[in-house]
Amino acid sequence: MSADSDVEALRRKGRIVVVGASLAGLRAAETLRDMGFTGSLTMVGDEPYEPYDRPPLSKQVLLGRARAEDTALPRRRDIDAEWRLGVAAESLDRESKQVRLANGDTVAYDRLLITTGTRARPWFHPEQAALDGVFVLRTRHDAARLYRKLAARPSRVLVIGAGFTGSEVASACRERGLAVTVAERGPAPLVGALGGVVGDVAARLQRDHGVDLRCGTSVTALEGDQAGRLRRAHLSDGSAIDVGVALAALGAVRNTEWLAGSGLAAGPRGIACDAGCRVFDVNGIVTDDIYAAGDVARSPHPLFDYQFLALEHWGNAVEQAEIAAHNMICAGPDRSPHLWLPTFWSTQFGVNIKSVGVPTMGDQLVIAQGTLAEQGFVAVYGYRGRVIAAAFFDRAKWLGFYREQIEANASFPPEYRMADRRTETLEPVDPAFPDPHLPTHQPTVTLTGHSPSERRVRFVPSRA
Repeated sequence: MSADSDVEALRRKGRIVVVGASLAGLRAAETLRDMGFTGSLTMVGDEPYEPYDRPPLSKQVLLGRARAEDTALPRRRDIDAEWRLGVAAESLDRESKQVRLANGDTVAYDRLLITTGTRARPWFHPEQAALDGVFVLRTRHDAARLYRKLAARPSRVLVIGAGFTGSEVASACRERGLAVTVAERGPAPLVGALGGVVGDVAARLQRDHGVDLRCGTSVTALEGDQAGRLRRAHLSDGSAIDVGVALAALGAVRNTEWLAGSGLAAGPRGIACDAGCRVFDVNGIVTDDIYAAGDVARSPHPLFDYQFLALEHWGNAVEQAEIAAHNMICAGPDRSPHLWLPTFWSTQFGVNIKSVGVPTMGDQLVIAQGTLAEQGFVAVYGYRGRVIAAAFFDRAKWLGFYREQIEANASFPPEYRMADRRTETLEPVDPAFPDPHLPTHQPTVTLTGHSPSERRVRFVPSRA
């Protein structure tokens, strides 16, 4: 039988299983049906809900502008799938081509797509994490619980970690008129993602809006009362503060544990796949029947030295899922590469923050438009003499231009002059990224090296 006839048979009556009822999983399923796949389609998810949108959870939901249950993703079309919700995948048997579920059931596949994404990293002391008032924010359930707690107007909210999620929650709390303390082990908010130069602006922004921001400070313990309610937090500088709510915003953990023993190149950094979304095994050999997409996947990109990139981006999840779905039911010559340029956005303290490219790869930075002082600017990152990324504080109109500069390998520092330049010079400076081995919040774009089977990653909890 020829490869073309095999693909045609797969399209007509094959079995495709998607593990991860997520944004990426849903968009992949829709693409499969759009491309004429008429076989069986099974969607497996550990949450009891069909796919929903996560960005509104830290924004509209916490502000009461949307209910958590109203964040379901819009459907592009009917996908005619069997939904297996509220039951997690437990293991993968590649030889028999079966996924074993936590309830003991097995689901057979001809093609498997893994879109299991990430989960919030919990507070590192389980007993303290179980206190009434201690939260993480990742799921619809998390957002609903946190909203109800904030609506009760606690005396003070403690946010542990000033990455994007922590900063957005702090912003929502201040907009609601709540007292907020943010404890960040690094030197500034957003420092892991955008560097200290931009992070200093984010720090001023938080303090200007009334946040009690404590950088270079970690939380060493959370203390409860006899009824198990959170009452106090102890900090690494020896101080203690009374709080009613604490949000642990310590970054994400990729959901790959269920693949242990499967022989796939999966670990704490994610699942390694090629530019066509096909997953590697532990020997660096690409599979042809298992694919990955979304936050859990990491794949090489030619613009960034072919290093594997792990991306926690909404747009990446959509585009990578569509590429994976296309390639799953196409012959080799018809497959497409996933070469999406990382793009991220956040809204906090009245400022629209966006980035394009991989800022953490930058070894130099210039302010090309606006000024740091006015908190409206474009920061351009350079790497070995070329533009590698840009970050925008209320200057998103320049995003398309800098996307083109990155794709064209434009020289750095930029030689052009822009209409809204102010007083900053184009003299490059160190962007001041922290030591990547320090346990601060992680960036949403992570370079994970060149080896598909590289698994080294370590998280050291905050201690005195």
